[in-house]
Amino acid sequence: MGHKRVWNNEEEEIFFRKALEVATPEQLFYTSDDGRYLAYWPNNYRGRRTTLQSRNSYIGNYSEKWTKELLEEIAEAAGAYSVSSVVSDEIELSGRSPADVAICKTKEQSQKPETILMIIEVKISVVWNWEFNPSRNELVCIGDYTTHQGTPGLLRSDTMLKAIGKSINIRVASFKASQIPIVVIGNTPITDSYYQKVDNLKKTGVIQGFYSINPNPLDSTTHRDNIKSTNDGGYLRIDTYDELKRELVDMLTKEQEWFSGMRPKKELGKIIELASLESTYEKKAEKFLELIRSRNGEQIQ
Repeated sequence: MGHKRVWNNEEEEIFFRKALEVATPEQLFYTSDDGRYLAYWPNNYRGRRTTLQSRNSYIGNYSEKWTKELLEEIAEAAGAYSVSSVVSDEIELSGRSPADVAICKTKEQSQKPETILMIIEVKISVVWNWEFNPSRNELVCIGDYTTHQGTPGLLRSDTMLKAIGKSINIRVASFKASQIPIVVIGNTPITDSYYQKVDNLKKTGVIQGFYSINPNPLDSTTHRDNIKSTNDGGYLRIDTYDELKRELVDMLTKEQEWFSGMRPKKELGKIIELASLESTYEKKAEKFLELIRSRNGEQIQ
């Protein structure tokens, strides 16, 4: 059974300790002019800078495994499994771009859309700054993300755009993806320029939520960036494992359907009128979706 811990700086220390068992300090830390090993360049650093790409694969692999384990009990509550690197060609989840984690009816990596209950994109990165002293094997947290020059997690515009792009690709690949909730799990707040965007993505059903599973990413508990939620809940800071479980189990047990279209008002009126003739709310919804997805309104002439 998986763990029940949300993210904090202790999780980052565990990550670095485990990574240092297989990687060199130079693969995980920047090296300053005076020989210090640092997770990020501090704001006051004025020396020579190098780039560091090698850490990305280590934190990526670690965080996806960590998230898979985090979701195991939640998946079990839905009679399903938490599975890494899920492939489903019909909805554009390929071997080169699989779902980081998915909740599925079976344990296999290769799934049909009908057996995928939820898709989870993992956007977890190193948030705090750390200094490593190899001679003492000492790892010290030296500040939150406001003290360094890095832009971690969901604070990065390219991270947000990749998550949005991949989700849209899944949605438009096939109507078979229309019943699958998609959530993005990160460990930072989002920038205020994305507040309205994530709410619109939730309202239009493209992405069901951006969640940060890091309750205290900043040393200041009153920092303006550490919001609990955007106005319409497109972004939500998860403070406990039980809160995450409530959110996701609720999503897994609701029968929802994504739909989208752009039709003339007259045609939409006909669709609504025809759908309203059905006998139950469920049948009205099914008829509406069938008609809205028909090609060029051919069934409603």
